[in-house]
Amino acid sequence: MTSIGLATSTPFTDDAALVADEARHAESLGYAMLWRSGNLPMVPVAVRATRTISIATGIIPVVRVPAADVIAVHTELEDTDPGRFVVGLGGAHGPHPIATLNAYLDELDAVGIDNRVLAALGPNMLALARDRARGAYPYLVTPSYVTAARSTLGPDRTLAVLLMVIPVTDRETARRAAAGPLEFLTAQGGYRRNLLRQGFTEADIDTVSDRLLDGIAAWGSPGRIAERIAEYQAAGADQVVLRILGVDDLAVWRTRLADTLIS
Repeated sequence: MTSIGLATSTPFTDDAALVADEARHAESLGYAMLWRSGNLPMVPVAVRATRTISIATGIIPVVRVPAADVIAVHTELEDTDPGRFVVGLGGAHGPHPIATLNAYLDELDAVGIDNRVLAALGPNMLALARDRARGAYPYLVTPSYVTAARSTLGPDRTLAVLLMVIPVTDRETARRAAAGPLEFLTAQGGYRRNLLRQGFTEADIDTVSDRLLDGIAAWGSPGRIAERIAEYQAAGADQVVLRILGVDDLAVWRTRLADTLIS
């Protein structure tokens, strides 16, 4: 995985035409990878609409999507477009998440699916991503976290960082754009715990403090966003995946950011 990836702006749609258009646009702009949600039937749509771009799931929730379904899609795509489907896994909620993921990975191992990454946050999940996947796909993290995660993963594993990218120059507008995803994600234990591990307070999280916004997002002008992404790359990210928020004209901003970030 290299450089700049793009997170879908239509994660849950079943509109194949919309999925295909977005995938073609991402490929034409030079993004290294398009990360779709765990809406598995849309992965073949995105792959077949394009020629070279990799399509990853960011992420397949293993407690809801059986490994057999992933195996079926992977097998189908390997016959026509080998290597372009990257299996991103996570969502192992429950009392024994490591055991849940290990069992799922065992099923993928049995049929030789090794092109996979884990949505790892904590140290145990990062170690699992190092030992049983090609790397990790964290979200809501700082460059300092990336440095530590790189140390855990080692030099030979991929570290793809999903980053909220908010191309607005007003802080309050940026804060509002970040608040929606944060309110949803930090209601679940893993993301909140990881933010606390990174040194943020409960108040930082609940109010989307300036410190939190500046710590885990890239906002402002395209130039400032580029500087912020460079911080993650310098810290050890192989790929920074843009989740564009806070603007209505997403196709326009995919293009503007590609013009700034992709040479």
